[in-house]
Amino acid sequence: MPALDHLTKGEFPRSNKYDAKWLVDLDMGPHPLWLLEDLAADLDLEPGMRVLDLGSGLGATSVFLAKEYGVDVVAVDLWVDPTEAGEVFAKEGVGEQVLPMRVDAGALPFGRASFDVIVSIDAWEYFGTGDHYPPYLAGFLKRGGQLGVATPALTTEVRELGAIPDHIDTVVGAETAAWHTADWLRSQWEFSRAFTSVTARAQPDGCANWLLWERAVMELKGQMSSPVQQMLEADGGAFVTFAMVTGRVA
Repeated sequence: MPALDHLTKGEFPRSNKYDAKWLVDLDMGPHPLWLLEDLAADLDLEPGMRVLDLGSGLGATSVFLAKEYGVDVVAVDLWVDPTEAGEVFAKEGVGEQVLPMRVDAGALPFGRASFDVIVSIDAWEYFGTGDHYPPYLAGFLKRGGQLGVATPALTTEVRELGAIPDHIDTVVGAETAAWHTADWLRSQWEFSRAFTSVTARAQPDGCANWLLWERAVMELKGQMSSPVQQMLEADGGAFVTFAMVTGRVA
């Protein structure tokens, strides 16, 4: 049965409204809206809030935040032309709500306490796992604000396994060192002392959802398979998942 026939998922009612081809044209990797909708269950998003979308790519997650939660978004990415992202936002009718910027995640040009919420969807693994980074971001949150991250994760730390599993190593390579368990991320954020409370959980169907989406992406592109699809099929949820992590500042 075609993979596209399985993309309407009861646990993601907001995401079901968005066209799969639109998402494929904007983003690569796992389904960004499934990740964001899941993470948003742990966030207090309210209309009119100012939200930083960190590692926003071409903007699917920023469009989703603006449309579904009525927030104002600053969409930042180092590798995407803000003009190109701005065209996406204008076409989707959220041009007045979303400001695109080209920004290095390690040199954010914002003042302290600039945002109510900061989110990062499938980007944290590229810049966020250093011990200094969660408390660095906490400084940009208003009192009581939240940081929320959805990131590829493992069920067991690589250092405990002793090596990167071959099927993951073949595709992700040394970057797997930035894939941690939800428990590891919780401890890191708690030890930073930047947050009054931290939550962290692994997505139970993380690998299965990613595989379902990757098969649909290949179908839309007219391709049989991809290295990522083969990795996820070999894994079957044994090691690959996603971590949903939030922290609230005092």
